Amino acid sequence: MFSSPFVPPSREDPITGVSSKDINISSDVSARLYLPKITDISHDEKLPTLVYFHGGAFCLESAYSFLDHRYLNLLVSQAKVIAISVEYRLAPECPLPVCYNDSWTALQWVASHVEKNSNTDDKLDPWILNYANFNKLYIGGDSAGANIVHNLAIGAGDERLKGNLKIFGAFLSFPYFWGSKAENNRGLTEEKSYPYRLWLFVYPSVPGGIDNPLINPLIDDAPNLSGLDCQKLLVCVGEKDELREMGIHYVEELKKSDWKGEVDLVDVEGEGHCFHIFDTETEKAKNLITRLASFMRG
Repeated sequence: MFSSPFVPPSREDPITGVSSKDINISSDVSARLYLPKITDISHDEKLPTLVYFHGGAFCLESAYSFLDHRYLNLLVSQAKVIAISVEYRLAPECPLPVCYNDSWTALQWVASHVEKNSNTDDKLDPWILNYANFNKLYIGGDSAGANIVHNLAIGAGDERLKGNLKIFGAFLSFPYFWGSKAENNRGLTEEKSYPYRLWLFVYPSVPGGIDNPLINPLIDDAPNLSGLDCQKLLVCVGEKDELREMGIHYVEELKKSDWKGEVDLVDVEGEGHCFHIFDTETEKAKNLITRLASFMRG
C-alpha cells in the first residue's frame, strides 16, 4: 500500500504555472481546483472541464496528496482544462458506498454552475463560472477513481445532472474492476486475491461480494454498458497490472453493447498499476499523460 503527504495548493506552480485552490462543496465533500496558467488562456476563453477522482483503493490518498497534486498540475497544464479534484470520504472510517455518494454530490455541484441563480450564486466558484466550457465536461480517474467514474457515468444515464448537463467524455486509467471470474482465472480458491480482500475491507456489507455491479460491471445483473452517459471513453491498462484483463474485457464488452460512443484502449507495455502517477518523469509516464491530455483537447 502507499500514501503520500498532503501538500498545500499553490498560487502558481513553479514547474507548470498551474494555479490551485481548495474549496468546500458540502459539509462532507471538498475539492482542489486547478486552473492553467492565465497567460496561456486567451481572453474570454472557455476551457474543457475535468472532474477528477483520485485512486488509493477507496481507503488511501487524497485530492490534497503530493502524488495527485503533482499529477494534476502536469495534466492540467498539458490539457488546458479547468479541473476539480474531488476529496471524497474514505474507508474504513466511511465504508462504501459513501464515496460514490460523495462523488455524485461533487459532480452535481459542478453541474449546478450551469443553472446559476441569485439563490445559489454564493455557493458557486468563480473559476468554474468564468472558465468552464460545459459542452466539454469530462470525468476521469485512476484505479478506484476510475471505478467511481464508470459508476458515475452509469448513474448519470439514470438520474439527470443539474441543468441537464451531459458528460462529454470520460477516462478510466487502470480501473479497479474485479469479480469471481477473475479469481477463477487465477486458480484461487480458499486463498483470495489482494483485490478481492481489499474490496471486502472497504465494503464489508456489500451485497453479492466481489460480484457486486459496483466492482464487477460485467456480470449479468449489472447495468447495461449501453447506458454509459458519455460520448467518448478512454481506458488505460498496463501489462504488469493484475487488473489489466478486466479492463480489456470491459472495453471488449462495451464495443459489443449498444452504446453509441467511441472507446479507445491504451495498453502500456512493461508497466504496472498507475505507474504514471508514482513516477511522472519516465518516458512512458510522460507519454501516457500526454495521451490523456490529448483525449481532453480533442
